[in-house]
Amino acid sequence: MKSLSNILAGLAGGILALIGSYFFSPAAKHHDPFANSEPKSPKISKLTNGDGGLKAPLDFADAAESVMPSVVNVTSITEYKARNEKEKRYMELFGTPEANQSTGSGVIISNKGFIVTNNHVINGATQVEVTLFDKRKFKAEIIGTDPSTDLAVLKIVAENLPTIEFANSDEARIGEWVLAVGNPFDLNFTVTAGIISAKGRNINILGRQNRSIESFIQTDAAVNPGNSGGALVNSNGQLLGINTAIATPTGTYAGYSFAVPINLVKKVVGDLMEFGEVKRGYLGVMIQDMNGEIAKKENLNVTQGVYVNDLADEGAAKGAGMKIGDVILKVNGINTKSVPELQEQIGSRNPGDEVTLTIFRNGAQKELNIKLKE
Repeated sequence: MKSLSNILAGLAGGILALIGSYFFSPAAKHHDPFANSEPKSPKISKLTNGDGGLKAPLDFADAAESVMPSVVNVTSITEYKARNEKEKRYMELFGTPEANQSTGSGVIISNKGFIVTNNHVINGATQVEVTLFDKRKFKAEIIGTDPSTDLAVLKIVAENLPTIEFANSDEARIGEWVLAVGNPFDLNFTVTAGIISAKGRNINILGRQNRSIESFIQTDAAVNPGNSGGALVNSNGQLLGINTAIATPTGTYAGYSFAVPINLVKKVVGDLMEFGEVKRGYLGVMIQDMNGEIAKKENLNVTQGVYVNDLADEGAAKGAGMKIGDVILKVNGINTKSVPELQEQIGSRNPGDEVTLTIFRNGAQKELNIKLKE
């Protein structure tokens, strides 16, 4: 379990995970673990201006009211265990150190009792408790964790659980209104508002271990320690992401927060619920962000996208005809202007899935159909 003072070094402004508070599968049709889970949250009507276009809602009361029952408080308890016989004898003589306790947030994603939260909220916990919006408390089982996306799945045995409708995070737009719902500083079920200020943001909080994927939705909704694992929702009360980190020089909110987009969450959580581990597709490319310097050096007239530096010999991309020097522009028609955006699109798919990549080569766009491997 991380502590509030554990601000990651070497990051501009400081990036802090909100404490306390990938992989192979058959190419057969992937089972949808959410298929039998019917959202109980009411739909919230969008407000329109005179010509039918959307405008900012006057308030977020309906969206907040529909979302709060599906957000939970997660309490992680970590008991000290003796590492050797000497420590065991010492504890027998002088007593066991008090258990460490921290709190965070979670979101009920299935009426069967499944809850998504951050891995860092429950990492190392020997016991996890969940408190619902209606004050009911339950012991929670850890179903699975994925440090590479900082996500985890819990399960409780309970009835009449409210769930939440999912948004499509690929369709989220910069400037769109959002709400953050969670339990900052043990102020249970707190709602804050802001806008999406960026997408596909890599803040290097997860490092390079386990092929980490960072393609966060950046917002300016106030988020603090304890919000980890809580809901980022749109103005219609739909789950857009899982709040995970903040950029801060102090350890508390300083203007920007970051959430794992729900399309990636669905893939990771679905695998954890079904298999207990994540099974991810593999493209087999060594890549970097396209920029003006590369464009000038390689005499290319594109400056956005993902530049292919090298290809794995047995990778899916090389087998489908991709070449070194290609620039990946889109995955299934969705723009990939940066490495994180490409990683998000590929990371949210299974081995065996077929994707269409739009690439730039020899002055023209070209499409490659690629079947992802392990």
